[in-house]
Amino acid sequence: MSKIRTSIAMLGVTTLLAAPLSAIAGPAHADADAAANRERVFRVAGARVDFSVERDDGRFEVDVDIDNARPGSRWRIVLWHNGTRFHNRVHRADREGDVDISKNQGDRAGADTFKVKVKKVRGAGKSRTIRIA
Repeated sequence: MSKIRTSIAMLGVTTLLAAPLSAIAGPAHADADAAANRERVFRVAGARVDFSVERDDGRFEVDVDIDNARPGSRWRIVLWHNGTRFHNRVHRADREGDVDISKNQGDRAGADTFKVKVKKVRGAGKSRTIRIA
């Protein structure tokens, strides 16, 4: 039991020592970049889904990555930008059980809202939304 307490104490000390360093490490514009880069991670039908939106040179890079799916399984992925659908396709997981999608969208006036719906063909589905002001 004392080994566990010692490990927890060391983790706490390491965290406390590293916190001041992280506060001074990044540039001032890092907060603006972080505000333009968002990610949602969730699970659908046993697979892990990473949905991310990153601002890059006045455009948005929208990525959907499915990991740990059954090899050969089929997934319908639908993407919307401010309510307009720009991707609706069935993808097949590769030998490693991965599906990777990368799309580019232009920046529009005001806040931008991106939505993804991931559904295993003949199975469960979920959706997530990312809003960038």
